[in-house]
Amino acid sequence: MEKLIACIEKRKPFFEKLSRNIYLRAIRDGFIAGMPVILFSTIFILLAYVPNAFGFFWPKSIESLLMKPYSYSMGILALLLAGTTAKSLTDSVNRKMEATNQINYMSTLLASMVGLLILAADPLDGGISLGFLGTKGLLTAFLAAFVTVGIYKVCIKNNVTIRMPEEVPPNISQVFKDVIPFTASAMSLYLLDLCSRQFIGTGVAEAVGKVLAPLFSAADGYVGITLIFGAYAFFWFVGIHGPSIVEPAIAAITYANIDANLALMQAGEHADKVLTSATQMFVVTMGGTGATLVVPFMFMWLCQSKRNKAIGRASVVPTFFGVNEPILFGAPIVLNPIFFVPFILAPIVNVWILKIFVDVLGMNSFTTNLPWVTPGPIGIVLAANLQWLAVVLALLLILVDIVIYYPFVKVYDEQILEEERSGKHNDQLKEKVAAHFNTSKADAVLEKAGLDLKGENASLAGKNHLADGEMQYSDKGSLEDKSENSQADGEGLELSPESKAITKETHVLVLCAGGGTSGLLANALNKVAKEKNLPLKAVAGSFGAHREILPEFDLVVLAPQVASNYVDMKEETDRLGIKLAKTEGAQYIKLTRDGKAALDFIKEQLN
Repeated sequence: MEKLIACIEKRKPFFEKLSRNIYLRAIRDGFIAGMPVILFSTIFILLAYVPNAFGFFWPKSIESLLMKPYSYSMGILALLLAGTTAKSLTDSVNRKMEATNQINYMSTLLASMVGLLILAADPLDGGISLGFLGTKGLLTAFLAAFVTVGIYKVCIKNNVTIRMPEEVPPNISQVFKDVIPFTASAMSLYLLDLCSRQFIGTGVAEAVGKVLAPLFSAADGYVGITLIFGAYAFFWFVGIHGPSIVEPAIAAITYANIDANLALMQAGEHADKVLTSATQMFVVTMGGTGATLVVPFMFMWLCQSKRNKAIGRASVVPTFFGVNEPILFGAPIVLNPIFFVPFILAPIVNVWILKIFVDVLGMNSFTTNLPWVTPGPIGIVLAANLQWLAVVLALLLILVDIVIYYPFVKVYDEQILEEERSGKHNDQLKEKVAAHFNTSKADAVLEKAGLDLKGENASLAGKNHLADGEMQYSDKGSLEDKSENSQADGEGLELSPESKAITKETHVLVLCAGGGTSGLLANALNKVAKEKNLPLKAVAGSFGAHREILPEFDLVVLAPQVASNYVDMKEETDRLGIKLAKTEGAQYIKLTRDGKAALDFIKEQLN
């Protein structure tokens, strides 16, 4: 087993590079930007169809009223994501463009949306067909975004634009600068649509669906779901951020299947699509990647070692809400050969059981998107509209996962008990985990619970390094990055006493993958600034959503999860004359816990 893990680790650079691919990132960021639309639409699905579980059915007129907001939010999701994906890709491309010759992301956003309408919408009397503007058109949305930004890049980079005299106001000049690339991208997509109708007999969106239908069908079968979710857990186990690779590749299928299931249920037919976003969040990753919901309870109630009991108690609440880093890194489970089999097997068995419930027992599959922080068993029941079979499924999955994990937990507990008796501890595994993952959040949770991380229980904090591909909060599908082992500029925390005081208004932006971990450092800085009455204001943000506010700041600090973006980020900050610093795991933990050290670090970067 250790040889297999080592073999995969050798190939990490390739998978890490793949996870940072700008096209995969554009899809990921496009979905993140569109998440409010998805969650908004969920409200109306729950209102419309959850009462069915109690034998109450709305009159058709009321059902139509409830479904109208859904139809004009989720029903045009592809149109919206065409724009957000194009915007994200434009931002990535602009990093490599000259500062004085950038692509206008608002123009690519609009051009991509127009392009999708050309590819996916058919004229009707009195309107247009919306069939492929929703989840069925997601792949076409990505195609429109990629083609649009690619054409804009060629035109802008080679100055194939209409250039106006210097006397013309910049906003007017920008309009004319965008005319040629906008026209070229829209007409290219229109030509593609005409060719599709001529040679295939349908529009591009429908043609894409027909071509990929066998793949969609295979992905929804036993072999497909095994490969997809097996890879999801396997990559994560060996320190590669599998969700960044797997999720963008299957996102179009999972969200389209949710809509397909809803349409089938509305028609009174069997909703039989298993590969959905809810499957990923609540069945496969129930309690986080590896289906670890039951593990903290087992550590707490079934283990005899003091260390495992303490880790279990500290991990129960976060894992219940899908944030399972404390148990993953505290035990540790990842990179631990003892847990390799259950970590990979439990998610696969879970999704097999779901498929049996759907295909054999006739349970309707999931029809509702819910926030990923919804506890797994509750998410299963709600996403399946309170079917009684869904309740049975949730309870059965808990029981099965206990059976899968039990022998491995007992073996590991015996190992830790022996370490406690002998006084010798396996620091090698802990150091390996710390070298591959950002364990800062897990360390903070465990330390708060009273575990002596630097003593004989779990020495993690002082050895914390980062590896590419790390998730910022939950490994449950948040689609977020880790950083490389990296040192900050002026990393040493014993800073010069001659550091200048902050006397003028200073704004610091701390960026992480999702705006969570960055809040730890921002809060520490704001607290010490208030105590010392300094004109310093720190703000937390997420990488990818920072570009519009960047000019307002004097210094940007990259949290460990996004430190691998330092080179790309430096191109942006250099253009604006903003200072940039990156941090690594152990250093970042100390900065968040020591306000004076955090302030000295900021002074050093500013000077």
